[in-house]
Amino acid sequence: MLTTDQKGTLAEQAIVLEALKFGAGVFQPLGDERYDLILDLRPKLLRVQCKWAVFRQGVVFVPTRRCRRGPDGFIHRGYELGEIDTIAAYCADLDRCYLLPLDMSVGRALVQLRVDPAKNNQSLRVNWARDFEFGATLTKLQGPIAQLGERRDGIAKAAGSSPAGSTHGAA
Repeated sequence: MLTTDQKGTLAEQAIVLEALKFGAGVFQPLGDERYDLILDLRPKLLRVQCKWAVFRQGVVFVPTRRCRRGPDGFIHRGYELGEIDTIAAYCADLDRCYLLPLDMSVGRALVQLRVDPAKNNQSLRVNWARDFEFGATLTKLQGPIAQLGERRDGIAKAAGSSPAGSTHGAA
C-alpha cells in the first residue's frame, strides 16, 4: 500500500507527463508554495495543485483541500482565491488525469466526477468525468492559438490555426 507522500508524488508525475503530451511547459516552484506545478500555456501561466483521486462506484472523488498533521490532530484547510488557479488530479484506478477549473478548485472539500450513469438516471447538475479530462479542460483554458506564419514576401504575420501547425503551405 502506498503512503500519502508516494501517492502525491505519483499523481504529480502523471500530471507532468499529461501536460507535456499536450504541449504545455511545466515548472516546479522552488519555495514553499500552495501549488505543486506551474503550467505555461503561452502566454498564460497556471498555478496547479496536484491531487490523488479515487474511483469508487462509478465516481472519481477528487479532494480539493489540504490535510496535514498538527499537534492536536489533522488540520484540514481548503484553497482560497489567489492561492491556486486549478487542481489537477490523477486517478490511478482509471489511469486518467483531470483538470478542474478555478470555481471547482476553491472553497470546496471534494469534487465528484461521474464516470458511470447514476442508478436513479439523474443527469442534471452532474459533473461528467469526460468533461474534465486533462486534454478537454486544457484546450478550454488555452483558447485560440496564435501561431507565427510567414507571407510569401517574407514578412512575419500572426495566423490562428486549429490544430496548431495546420497552416503549413498557407500563404
